Amino acid sequence: MSPGIVILVLAVVAAAGFGLHRRRVDGRFAGHARTHAAGEPGTGPAPAPAVAEDVPHEPSAWERLSASVPHAELGERATLVQFSSAFCAPCRTTRVVLADVAERHDGIAHVEVDAEQHLALVRELDVRRTPTTLVLDRAGREVTRAAGAPRREQVLAALPLTEESR
Repeated sequence: MSPGIVILVLAVVAAAGFGLHRRRVDGRFAGHARTHAAGEPGTGPAPAPAVAEDVPHEPSAWERLSASVPHAELGERATLVQFSSAFCAPCRTTRVVLADVAERHDGIAHVEVDAEQHLALVRELDVRRTPTTLVLDRAGREVTRAAGAPRREQVLAALPLTEESR
């Protein structure tokens, strides 16, 4: 077999593997690392520091967002923050899904942020691609996030909704 054929086959296998991986994780919400105690992923909120003065206040996702996007409003129960860009096709799908969820469920707000216009915020919140959706609780703390276009069912599962409201 010629070296060109081998390289072609390897490239096709690598591209297919990457595509399958991306399809599996795209739009899936993952827990936020800051909600876990150090060294114990998934165990719940980190304990409060012994002396509050020793730890500087780290602004919540909402505090950072509202400083950059003053017209944004926090939802009574949760806020869906979508980072989009102008030429992002999945961003349009995500906008429709998130707006629909916010419209159908009381206390849920949807805020869309143009990532290109708010690069400092993108860096602060570690947004690496568009669309990225952050789910904030009623206090404005990030609960979870998804990179890629989430399906409606994934968004509903990530929200703090009661069973009756689904």
